Formats: sequence, C-alpha cells, structure tokens
Amino acid sequence: MHFTSEQRLDDAVCERTFTLGEIPGILWTPASASAPAPLILLGHPPLGLGRMYPRLAARAQHCAAEGFATATIELPGSGDRPRWPAAERARADLRRAMEAGGPLSDEIIDALILPLVDKAVPEWQAALDALLSLPDLGGPVGYSGGVISIGTRLAVVEPRISAAVLFAGSFVPRAVFEEARQVTIPLHVLLQWDDEGNDRQAALDLFDAFGSKEKSLHANMGGHTGIPQSAGDAAGRFLTRHLKRG
Repeated sequence: MHFTSEQRLDDAVCERTFTLGEIPGILWTPASASAPAPLILLGHPPLGLGRMYPRLAARAQHCAAEGFATATIELPGSGDRPRWPAAERARADLRRAMEAGGPLSDEIIDALILPLVDKAVPEWQAALDALLSLPDLGGPVGYSGGVISIGTRLAVVEPRISAAVLFAGSFVPRAVFEEARQVTIPLHVLLQWDDEGNDRQAALDLFDAFGSKEKSLHANMGGHTGIPQSAGDAAGRFLTRHLKRG
C-alpha cells in the first residue's frame, strides 16, 4: 500500500488516498483517535470514485464522528482503472434488453454481476490485509453499501467482517441466492420500495435467503437515491452496536 496524498476534512477527519498495486483507494480516519479505530469498508456502485466521492466522504465523516475509520477502493473497470471490455459488453447488453422492455435473462444478469464479484472480492480482501497492518486501524470490521452481490460474497468468505449493511438496489444472479444461505453475520438491509432499477421481489427473496440469525430489512418509500436520513442513522446505529461491543 502506497499513500499518495493526505488532507484534513473539517479538522476532524484525516483523508489519505492510496494505491494498492493498480487499485486506487481512500482511507478516512478520525483525526483525534487515541487507539486503533474499528474499520468499516465502504462499498459503492461501479461508477468511479471521482463520481462517488461526495457521497463516500459524507459517509466517512459521519462514521468518523462515531469513532470509525472507513476505506474504499475503486472497482475493476471503473474510474481510472484499465477498461474491462467484457464488463462494457455486459452493460451494453443490459441497456439493449431494458430498452426492449422485456424481462432480463439470467444470462444477462450473470454476465454483468458475477465477473465483477469474482474480481472485486479478492481485491477487497487484499485491501483489508493492507489496511489492518496499519497501526491506527484495528478490528472488528464492518461492510456497508455498494453492490449487494459483492457484500454477500464478502460476508461468506471474509471472516474478519463481523457485520454488514447491505443496499438492495442492484441485480442479483441466481448463484448469489445460494451464497446468501451461507451468510451468518448480523445484517441490516436497506430497500427503497419504489426503486425503478431494482427488482423488489428479488430483493425480498434475497433477504429471505440470508442465513443470518440476526437480520433486519428496512424498507422506505422512494427511488434509488431517496434513502431518508433516518434510515442511514439506523444503519449507523446497527454498525456501532456490533462493532463496538465490549
């Protein structure tokens, strides 16, 4: 991990950009922390860190006020990372299918999501290895937001993640429903009831498939970007409860 810049946000948060091989990322830490801070990995859609930065930084500042460090990385094929022709073809196929108005086939969803999950999850794990080697970071670790299939896979394969907040706002391959049955960590799932780009029934079925004994579904009226502040606050309280036990 190589740090490339550092700045303070409102005197309370230290923001450091880094690279991990070819992967760009950002780490936010509470400026006044006196002990290693628990870490939350901030997921996001594959739109590029530059486009997502205002929302990510706001989430990071909110977390820092509760004593958490946060980090994110650029997803494969996004931002300034090398182009990914297969992903571009999958997005083009998705656009054509949606414009045609017909149902989306499992093949289209699989081609769009599964390769992204296969690439992104090992990168998140490598980033977690590097982040937890830093003296100002410690466990436990949480995951929040982003592509729900990535969060589901991470919850299955990464034992250092103790709890997760997942956003039901992206397409879900059939294979991920089977993986969801293996999830055992506490989950807090957010669902926008009127999300025009989300299959509501698939989101409900995925929630039902999660194997966690502790899981909660918080549904709110409104579209994809209309999550109310109260829902975000509830998600924050969930992570605080599970990552600061003891």
